[in-house]
Amino acid sequence: MTDKNGTEGKSNFIYSMIREDLAKSTLGDNPVHTRFPPEPNGYLHIGHAKAILLNYFIARDFHGKFNLRFDDTNPIKEEQEFVDSIIEDIRWLGADWEDRLFFSSDYFEVKYQFACRLIEAGRAYICDLNQEEIKEYRGTLTEPGTESPYRNRSVEENLELFEGMRKGEFPTGSRVLRAKIDMASGNLNMRDPVIYRILHADHHRTGDKWCIYPMYDFDHPFSDCLEGITHSLCSIEYSDHRPLYDWIVDRAVELVPEVVKYRSRQTEFARLNMTHTVMSKRKLRRLVEEKYVSGWDDPRMPTIAGLRRRGVTPQAIADFQERVGVSRAESTVDLALLEHCIRQELENTAPRLMAVLDPVRVVITNWPEDKTEMCEMENLPGNDSAGKREVPFSREIYIEREDFMEDPPKKFHRLSPGKEVRLKGAYVICCEEVIRDNEGNIIELRCTYDPLTRSGSDTSGKKIKGVIHWVSVQHAATIKVNLYDTLFTVENPEEDSEQDFTSHINPQSLIVCENVPAEPAVAEAKPGSRFQFLRKAYFYFDPKASADGQPVFNRIVQLKDSWAKIKKK
Repeated sequence: MTDKNGTEGKSNFIYSMIREDLAKSTLGDNPVHTRFPPEPNGYLHIGHAKAILLNYFIARDFHGKFNLRFDDTNPIKEEQEFVDSIIEDIRWLGADWEDRLFFSSDYFEVKYQFACRLIEAGRAYICDLNQEEIKEYRGTLTEPGTESPYRNRSVEENLELFEGMRKGEFPTGSRVLRAKIDMASGNLNMRDPVIYRILHADHHRTGDKWCIYPMYDFDHPFSDCLEGITHSLCSIEYSDHRPLYDWIVDRAVELVPEVVKYRSRQTEFARLNMTHTVMSKRKLRRLVEEKYVSGWDDPRMPTIAGLRRRGVTPQAIADFQERVGVSRAESTVDLALLEHCIRQELENTAPRLMAVLDPVRVVITNWPEDKTEMCEMENLPGNDSAGKREVPFSREIYIEREDFMEDPPKKFHRLSPGKEVRLKGAYVICCEEVIRDNEGNIIELRCTYDPLTRSGSDTSGKKIKGVIHWVSVQHAATIKVNLYDTLFTVENPEEDSEQDFTSHINPQSLIVCENVPAEPAVAEAKPGSRFQFLRKAYFYFDPKASADGQPVFNRIVQLKDSWAKIKKK
């Protein structure tokens, strides 16, 4: 059934909640308005992609608005590099914030004034306890907290001290501004939380203009109110923070109604967890800083930049997020589902080429030495509009080393002594002789071809089960291939409390193949293009890695699911 917003088929609880809001006119004249508020202290990962696309699709589907707002309130950890990467990632995913790019630092002055109003209303006070003392006074889940000895300072003293904090009169960490709520609350977040702290550090946008910065639980809900966000969607770990979110919003409506565009409300959903990776930004930072990977955009990383460099498409990520769905229950998604979505996207879009990753030379002894014949092959099976290409065939070719066995098992349908196999798009060959070096390693195969078995015009009557790919030695282009695999050897690297997660790093997560022969069409490929190397995997022509001139191809995903069986949905 189609509804007037065009959101048919979207059945998660958030869509249902918004439909109910609209039906009850809860939003008044306000459009559905969402936002994605990243902190620029690292690169975004695929878990963030879930939040980005959820917020953007809701705004799109309900004909509303979507904001990108940077939560840049911690100058110690934030950098312009991270801002730039986040903007690039979100734009690449296809989310459009139009002209609504904001920064929490845009609102520092109005937030300072709001904090002053809280002090004037007796709702906030300056506290001189240090971090450890505040934690000690806070109490426990079973015992109420103890009021700070500075809780009952006068309004005048608090305002004077807060102004002194702003002017830089006190050292970092010496004083904080705390909301005055309830030290006996059953929710620890409501026990006079810190809402401002002193940090003498240059901010990447405001420089040294400010030395006090709002805390997330104060900054986040107030920014939502300032922007008119109707539905503040966040991950489930913030559910215990919702009473504080509501308290800040209520105080904003009460004390600074002139700047509040909408009384925003928070709703939580389960974050994305995935096997064979870590999603903690702190742990991803460790992988980068301790050189386990080459950077935030290393193709083994679950970052959006890493997935992009690996060759994953934004369409595949959107399909993955759609299949994962939205719920309140925490769960871990098998990496196989993401790989399946990538495969589904590339199967009908990635042209086919031939490359031999572990080559062994084959000499076709009954083929003329100076003869080259062009073999016609389809670029995309089943898609005539993708056209065809001609591949040169000559006396000497490369085949994969694994496609030959001297003593093969019964169901081995590739090349072996005295046995025949078909070369893709060309002829049937038979192995006659094996050549070894002084150490006994196979360095060459001597074969003959059957001229009656040319693909497309076979008159031999032979029924050959095996078909293998190949590349002409004479005409081969040379490329470098990076075979990427999962970064961790276990499904949950964080599960073992006795070992650091880095102990599960996969030593085979990157295998580099140098001087890989590929058919000459590779030389015409453009950086950023994707291909299936026949019978091997899907690959991406990495523009960054190819900057020195040699084409570098990253393995995106294998042709078959190596982790689990995925049912088509």
